[in-house]
Amino acid sequence: MIPVEMPIFVPMNINLRSFREFLQSGMAGGIILLGCVLISLFIANSSAGPAFEKLLATEWGPSVDLRYSLLAWINDGLMAIFFLLVGLEIKRELVEGELSSPKKAALPILAAVGGAIIPALIFTLLNRGTSTAGGWGIPMATDIAFAIAIITLLGKKAPPSLKIFLAALAIVDDLLAILVIAVFYTSDLHYTYLLYAAGLVALLVVFNFSGVKKLVFYLVPGLFIWYFIHHSGIHATIAGVLVAMTLPTTRGAAESPLEKLEHLLLTPVNFVIMPLFALVNTNIRFDSEMLGGLTTPLGLGIILGLVLGKPIGITLISRLAVKLGISTLPEGTGWAHIFGVGILAGIGFTMSVFISLLSFTGQALPLSQAKFSILLASVLAGICGSIFLTSLHRSKQKIR
Repeated sequence: MIPVEMPIFVPMNINLRSFREFLQSGMAGGIILLGCVLISLFIANSSAGPAFEKLLATEWGPSVDLRYSLLAWINDGLMAIFFLLVGLEIKRELVEGELSSPKKAALPILAAVGGAIIPALIFTLLNRGTSTAGGWGIPMATDIAFAIAIITLLGKKAPPSLKIFLAALAIVDDLLAILVIAVFYTSDLHYTYLLYAAGLVALLVVFNFSGVKKLVFYLVPGLFIWYFIHHSGIHATIAGVLVAMTLPTTRGAAESPLEKLEHLLLTPVNFVIMPLFALVNTNIRFDSEMLGGLTTPLGLGIILGLVLGKPIGITLISRLAVKLGISTLPEGTGWAHIFGVGILAGIGFTMSVFISLLSFTGQALPLSQAKFSILLASVLAGICGSIFLTSLHRSKQKIR
């Protein structure tokens, strides 16, 4: 998803082909994702809604301890592949990309942290002492597919360095969401399974240091790591990140095993897994209770957290980082651009819905209200961010 080679702050030679591939796949994937959201909403509010829910509840599996509903297989199984790709992106950026040095990594890392903390604080203040207080992690996340799709559709209205900044910020944002899920959204832990998983991860690390480069030696044990993590009480998708961190990668033009797997996963994740996730998780049936939920602490916490908290947190922390000399603004951008990207970062669809599923398991009403609030907030963020950056571009063109 993020084959980016160009530094954020200093103009250097760029792997333009890789970056174009990323932007093109992100844009197309975002459009398909939007289509699946609309299809899911149509099905849920039609006569086919009950049959679709029954289909998603259908259980299957190779054995008794791996017999789950179709919905669970998508959310716990296929999404582990999504998190595997996210983990690959994070590791590659740490080794050779936008997060490979303190100077290059400072601004997107700090901006992502600010863009996560402020929305969580807004949600917590509004939901303190309520039954929905546990959903504080929902407005922390940015949906990279939708955000990149929109900023790419803006074309020349957004500086190239701003697009790269958003990509790097979204990677860090994903990492923060993964940590939140692993630490705060887990059930009772079963340490025996954790030890089994840890042993296999250690084995993959040994393979890495021993120079083993064939992907099969990492992916087959990865399936068992997923199984053990799933039964340990930690959400199974974390297995994808753990496996990703063990894959070997190197600096330079030669394609490493990590980059090879990243390229293999890019298409199925963007065009199959994420659209499927959207299709099965946004089947929201509209009713008066749901609309009323927009003004509840839950709805307001999500909407205000994403639409206002994201741009405020990203801009304030970025400004502080630049003022302290920790980092500099991306080439050819100003503070208005950073604020505009902050608005787009309020598109929190995929990760926000995922965390809401973990927050309100078995609670139909708050879950549907959370999904609807996420959907509305993401639409608002996308529209407002596009209008803001377009207006900014036009104003600069007039000045010239």
